[in-house]
Amino acid sequence: MQNWKKKLLNTAIQLDDIFDKQVYRLRQRLGTMDTLHVFPFRTYGTPHHVYVRGRVLEDKKITSGRKGDHVFTNLLNMYKRFETDEVPGATLQLHLPGGPQQAITDKEGYFVFNFKPATPLLSEELYFSIPLQLVDAPAPFTAAVVQAEMMIPPADAEYGIISDIDDTIIRTGATNLLAMGKTVLFSNAVTRLPFAGVTAFYQSLQLGRNGKRNNPFFYVSSSPWNLYDLLVDYMDHHDIPQGPLLLRDFGLQSESFMSGDYLSHKFTAIKQILDTYPQLNFVLVGDSGEQDPLIYQEVVKHFPGRIICIYIRDVAAGIKQETAQQVVLELKTAGVEMILTEHTVKAAEHAASNGLIFTAEIPAIVQDKKEDLGEVPGKVESGIL
Repeated sequence: MQNWKKKLLNTAIQLDDIFDKQVYRLRQRLGTMDTLHVFPFRTYGTPHHVYVRGRVLEDKKITSGRKGDHVFTNLLNMYKRFETDEVPGATLQLHLPGGPQQAITDKEGYFVFNFKPATPLLSEELYFSIPLQLVDAPAPFTAAVVQAEMMIPPADAEYGIISDIDDTIIRTGATNLLAMGKTVLFSNAVTRLPFAGVTAFYQSLQLGRNGKRNNPFFYVSSSPWNLYDLLVDYMDHHDIPQGPLLLRDFGLQSESFMSGDYLSHKFTAIKQILDTYPQLNFVLVGDSGEQDPLIYQEVVKHFPGRIICIYIRDVAAGIKQETAQQVVLELKTAGVEMILTEHTVKAAEHAASNGLIFTAEIPAIVQDKKEDLGEVPGKVESGIL
């Protein structure tokens, strides 16, 4: 970043910090703060490494999305997601068999637990639930216990899946600003549309060939943490396999605020996943609308032999499509197939032919695709896009 940009950003950050502190202190004195809520994010770890992250915010009373919600209801909820009232200096306690651990929220309200437990965490489930409690805060609060979910891939998982979100599992129209704006601002978790067949395809990848449905999913996106609840609700509503969401900070504090360096965010997030599970190989899924092909190519270079294959939803035209096609050729020489496809069925057929999923799963994926497109009864299109 150029020096003048850095100076401008640093000045803006300082002014933003001063303003936030003054407003926060004033609301404390006036007693106008809302109820505090703890929002743990789904994370990932190992039996020997605990990583729990989340945020403490004032409750904005964001309502769950419903099919019949008015566009203004959706717009109001979206405004509330970005007009957050962070709670700095709050103390949280994580309860583990080896003893409690504490963490304090930063000025943006985020908290992080990152440590080695006294005793290994043992669980027969894909997710390990850890009791989490707010024990001290600079505002009135209830000491209710919430469950932090940390995914621990089992030893017999066949492979992991790292997926993008926008224009990979959700139709956002990222290559069309008007379409993307309508989707982001005026839709909710129920009315947002999945790409045709993505639910059945992802479920088949999670099932794998051992039939245990324990292949772990990770979702890496340039979307901000402010959309976390919306994305989780969307995935749960559409039965897309759960997984940690690795999103991006949004605001002046973010290093990519002025640089737009989303590539480094996604690459770093993927690198951390592969470093955490050196025994696990991965399937990468993304789209051609942004930088996924180039990011995934860098991952292949840095982790030779770790990437099984790459599926790219072909949503772009022009130079971006040409770039993706060039990456296909370059990756082929590295021994990694990158499949460019406009629909999920082609990716599923490739996965079946390469022993990643059961061939018997393909008819269900074809059916799911038809239902998503409204070609056969089963699902209802919202008509947002």
